[in-house]
Amino acid sequence: MAEKFYITTPIYYPSGNPHIGHCYTTLACDCVSRLKRMQGYDVMFLTGTDEHGQKIEKKAEEVGMTPKEYVDGIVDNFKKLWEVLGISYDRFVRTTDDYHIETVQNIFKTLHDKGYIYKGEYKGKYCTPCESFWTESQLVDGKCPDCGREVTDASEEAYFFKLSEFAPRLRELLLDEDKNFLEPKTRVNEMVNNFIDAGLQDLCVSRTSFKWGIPVTFDEGHIVYVWIDALTNYISALGYMNDKYDDYDHYWPADIHVMAKEIVRFHSLIWPAILMALDLPLPKKVYGHGWITFGGGKMSKSAGNVVDPFVLCERYGVDALRYHLLREMPYGSDAPYTNEMMFNRINSDLANDLGNLVSRTVAMVDKYFGGTLPEEKLFTDADRDLEEKLAELPEYVTSNYETLHFSDALDKIFRVVARANKYIDENEPWVLAKDEANRPRLAAVLYNLLDAIRRFGILLSPVMPNTAPKIFEQIGADGSVTKWEDAKEAKLLSATATVHKGEALFPRIDVDKELEELAKLYPAAEEAEDENKFKPEPLKENCSFDNFANLDLRAVKVLSCENVPKSKKLLKFIVDDGFGERQVLSGIAQYYKPEELVGKTLAMVVNLEPKKMMGLESNGMIMSVKFGDGYKVIELDPATEPGADIS
Repeated sequence: MAEKFYITTPIYYPSGNPHIGHCYTTLACDCVSRLKRMQGYDVMFLTGTDEHGQKIEKKAEEVGMTPKEYVDGIVDNFKKLWEVLGISYDRFVRTTDDYHIETVQNIFKTLHDKGYIYKGEYKGKYCTPCESFWTESQLVDGKCPDCGREVTDASEEAYFFKLSEFAPRLRELLLDEDKNFLEPKTRVNEMVNNFIDAGLQDLCVSRTSFKWGIPVTFDEGHIVYVWIDALTNYISALGYMNDKYDDYDHYWPADIHVMAKEIVRFHSLIWPAILMALDLPLPKKVYGHGWITFGGGKMSKSAGNVVDPFVLCERYGVDALRYHLLREMPYGSDAPYTNEMMFNRINSDLANDLGNLVSRTVAMVDKYFGGTLPEEKLFTDADRDLEEKLAELPEYVTSNYETLHFSDALDKIFRVVARANKYIDENEPWVLAKDEANRPRLAAVLYNLLDAIRRFGILLSPVMPNTAPKIFEQIGADGSVTKWEDAKEAKLLSATATVHKGEALFPRIDVDKELEELAKLYPAAEEAEDENKFKPEPLKENCSFDNFANLDLRAVKVLSCENVPKSKKLLKFIVDDGFGERQVLSGIAQYYKPEELVGKTLAMVVNLEPKKMMGLESNGMIMSVKFGDGYKVIELDPATEPGADIS
């Protein structure tokens, strides 16, 4: 029996139509799923939609529809986009599906009966867009710490899940180096420092202020709140506590849950705690990737900056978009998106390097040998460097695909593609073709190129599933030499391979022309881009030199730096000001990791009156400069002595 592999995207919230920001997670899971199938695994790839909640209820009311009618239309668009992108999911779960509702109600009652859910009253701040309750101390500038929007006072009868009870077990899970439960590691520190060590609170798991949700079976008027409703999709879709499916025992636990970083907290704290309470196995890994950003911020429809993926696929090809998104996102980090970046990537990697390699090689086989290579070949030491680089590729690419380091894998592939192009120039087939005596060597050079292309095609198949078969057809490679393990073997292509000239795999794009065309299609996006351009604040009125001289500006050395618990904005510094140590807070946590600042020499105003923030005293102000959509601290030469006067 084949070894099983279970991978999931989060279930997407269908408050609006899908955009490029939704695509990366799904493409990442699709790439891994395709790899695993090529390796012979029994794969379950799950995706779906999270369709309940107050926001959906309000959106539907605004457009005069029932919530179910509203989500049905948007869910259809998600499915259409996944079809266009070639997403090979095995199952699509909707939280409005009857079997999912059955599972959620059974789990809620089970947790209640086991004493993990109790009734109480919630008083606090509520963010409707995030569907999250917050305490006063968790707010940032009085607003939701996750999305920055306004919050409202909320008080209602509710059921609570005893999340706090699981804090020690969750801490142990996250810090277990052998398990590597949560990746990348930066997310672990965030979860432990900002949530567990700061004091994990019990979780509100029912609401009475809206109706669009799954009813609590034993208490009329209560609706199961998002956490138990949404997170349990990963087991409801396998038939846990319902009669729809019967493969929970086969596929669970999941091998990996993949998601964007903003929902890592729910999957690495709340979801494991629910499973612990149910005495169920935990998923093997949770991975939180970065955001696709536009103009310095997260890709968002509300910002008017979303480019329609349907249009991009239609104009430039599905595989071009798939490749670009997977190539540009560094492991765990954010990746900026612009159409110009994608066009340049298509032109350089796909048209110039890969496409040109295929078309040149096929054309030369056709020109010099009538399309079919002869049996006799002469291989020499001049082939060795390319062969060695090809031999290193399969293991490296496999490992990096499996660990979601797609950018690294694709970078390595295209370095060897470039080496293959260089191999053509080194061996000059057009010169060899002039002398009949060189035909065996010419045949060997072209064979090496065709076989290299075969191996590139295999390794690119999970990322570019539409392009790989076209490559194989053009070079005369059939299914007997294009399995995943065949990428490890050299010279598997038939010695007398016959090529078939085809259309260019990736036509070059006229960048300026296409940008103009898209600007006509997306004027709102163009305006949003203009708004993101730097505009300096108006100059202030002149002041006297004495006013400036009253500020005491000094060089300070950062001795330590850490996040302030329960704050997404503040960092706490201990600095050496030349006279001793002092504590200062700075609202730059979203622009720096604390460890990046330790040891740096910074500019600081040291004679401001002490100010309390988040219960901590700040003695001064770290100086920074506006940079893009954020700020950069003003760094001084490391040789500058702490306490040196700035004037």
